[in-house]
Amino acid sequence: MTPAPPSDDREAVAERRAQAARSLASADIVDALGRMHRHRAHIHDLVTPTPGRVLFGQAVTISYFPSCSATIDPETHSFGALFQQAVGLGANDAGGKVLVLASNGHRDVSVGGGTKLALLAQYHLAGVLTDARLRDFAELRAYPFAAYCSGEGVRWGGDVITPYQANVPVVVAGVGVYPGQYVFADDSGAVVIPEPDIDAVLAGAVTVGKEEAEFRARIAQGGVTGGAGTDGQQER
Repeated sequence: MTPAPPSDDREAVAERRAQAARSLASADIVDALGRMHRHRAHIHDLVTPTPGRVLFGQAVTISYFPSCSATIDPETHSFGALFQQAVGLGANDAGGKVLVLASNGHRDVSVGGGTKLALLAQYHLAGVLTDARLRDFAELRAYPFAAYCSGEGVRWGGDVITPYQANVPVVVAGVGVYPGQYVFADDSGAVVIPEPDIDAVLAGAVTVGKEEAEFRARIAQGGVTGGAGTDGQQER
């Protein structure tokens, strides 16, 4: 059995990856991942109260389910209880993680706002990604994390859906997300990256960016008439 790397080594690797991600764009990451895998991993049509902030980190998940007080105990299936299950008991366990909230089809319902999501700031999460709505955009902008969602909501959604399971595979806007996978989101969209491939994908995204820049330079010089993209890829 391979021993786990020391915590300071893990933190150094996490910071290196986060720094690399902050210099990238979602389109380049999607292209790089597409050269390795053919499954859909990107999410469109997201809205953010924190424009310009890049969201990056390993996923912890909460899956929502239609509310029913007769069968689902609201005390054990509260946001606070499921958040603790998802992130762990200590702030050190949660730092840099991305909270992924799966609405299971209820994209017009709010799953949190300025009060509930204050927990993300307290536990130093990188941010939140959801295919549902979030409330209190003005408050969320004041927090240090990034947030991406389907839109802003004004009504509490707890009577429609409730947190049901923590750290289980979920589907967000048609994309499967496993706990531990990496989530990247910027103003253009989001992408989910398998954990074993993260370094190769980040490096590949840098390569894609350079190839696209070289291709644009050739166009500017009149050396390309159109048709093929870079490295056999289609133009975008």
